[in-house]
Amino acid sequence: MLLADRRGRVLVRLDRSIFYGLIAVIALTAIPYGTVESWSEALFECAVFFLTLLWIVHGFIAGSWRLGNTRLVWPMIGLVLLAIVQSIAWWKTDLAGEQVWFAISADPFETWAFAFRMAALVLAALLVIRFTSNTKRLGVLVHAIIVVAVVSALFGIARQAMQHGQGFVLPRLRPDQGFGQFINKNHLAFLIEMAVGLVVGVALMRRGRRDRVLLYLSVLLLLCAAIILSNSRGGLLTITVQAIFAALVFANSRTFAREKSANQKGLIRWTRSIALTLVMIGALLLIIVVGVVWLGGDQLATGVETATSEMAGVDVSEMHEGARRRDIWRATWQMFKAHPIAGAGLGGFWAEVPVYHPASGVLTPQQAHNDYLELLASGGILGAVLFIWFAFALIRQARQSVKATEGFQRAVNLGAIIGLAGVGVHSIVDFGLHITINALVLVVLLAVISLKTLAVKNRRREDGLRPGSMSKN
Repeated sequence: MLLADRRGRVLVRLDRSIFYGLIAVIALTAIPYGTVESWSEALFECAVFFLTLLWIVHGFIAGSWRLGNTRLVWPMIGLVLLAIVQSIAWWKTDLAGEQVWFAISADPFETWAFAFRMAALVLAALLVIRFTSNTKRLGVLVHAIIVVAVVSALFGIARQAMQHGQGFVLPRLRPDQGFGQFINKNHLAFLIEMAVGLVVGVALMRRGRRDRVLLYLSVLLLLCAAIILSNSRGGLLTITVQAIFAALVFANSRTFAREKSANQKGLIRWTRSIALTLVMIGALLLIIVVGVVWLGGDQLATGVETATSEMAGVDVSEMHEGARRRDIWRATWQMFKAHPIAGAGLGGFWAEVPVYHPASGVLTPQQAHNDYLELLASGGILGAVLFIWFAFALIRQARQSVKATEGFQRAVNLGAIIGLAGVGVHSIVDFGLHITINALVLVVLLAVISLKTLAVKNRRREDGLRPGSMSKN
């Protein structure tokens, strides 16, 4: 009996440590520029691996490592395996009298690094699925993401108003460059878009509770104001799409939530709902197409070279820098055609793209500014197959999660879907998912919609055990 009590207490402490450790990882990952430098990425990965080790210990004591719904995790695991295959040296060539080994990836080291980061993200998703055991924890998780986005937005606004020299809390922050703690102004927009989805879901999609709507709407206005002040055109495009998509989700959720009336009235209502849905989908597609065309010719070169040429009266176009998105997209497509099966290496885009980027070399693209094109060029048809698998699994899981849940969890699921839709749109014109905090929040949202129906109240301890309950076995 005494031994069972001790085991129960250890399980409870481990359970709490793992869950709240995840919350701490989310908060801390956002601070150092969103975690983009080697040392901060390594700390993030070590933290997730340590929490996974605690999970292994928890499983040994409890006698079970139950996972839950992992449908959305398997395509990500496939991406990790593809990166490992790309980074292995498969053949060797005699070069200048020496035997040189070659891999599929143009940069095997970066591909290995990608595999480690992706593995850490997969484990983070699994930890969320396993240890978000009730609606109270789900609320803590959701509000932690919202708080991180709000603090980042406030920091960005304060920085824009007060920064006049190099460094503002963080040493690498420069005036008129980036927004918030991010070096690139578009990266904060990704984080805010996911938080906006959660705020809209919790505030507007939840039936009954309306006592905090004004507070959530104030948060929503703050987040939208931060995107406007950041001057992220991709962010503005995405927020517009999210607004229409949220209205579409809201209208459909209300329609299905109502009880059906008479057959004739139901048919009329169904016809009107379909017409409204088609109009909204048409508006979404129009805005996305116009926005992509609008941003396709955007000049990405904003560095010293461009400023110098402008002061010297040199036409930037004469430098033939190839710094517009459409120039980089064209080079990325050529890169895919040269490596159609397995790609040029996940993480190796920067090393291979100069071969297909017909520019002066003043600027070398580090990313494709379109995550779908970059995945196609870096992962080839194999990467595209994994993405299609993921997309179908996501659509199926989103529909099931909305139908199977209710109350707060259903509202969170709807908000997560809105946030994921925003990321999906913004990824057409930017690369915000290369930033660790954005990728982490994304996998957390995927884990949230993968959760089974949670208990509103967990009367037992958070791991489902009371001290002494194991003695019954």
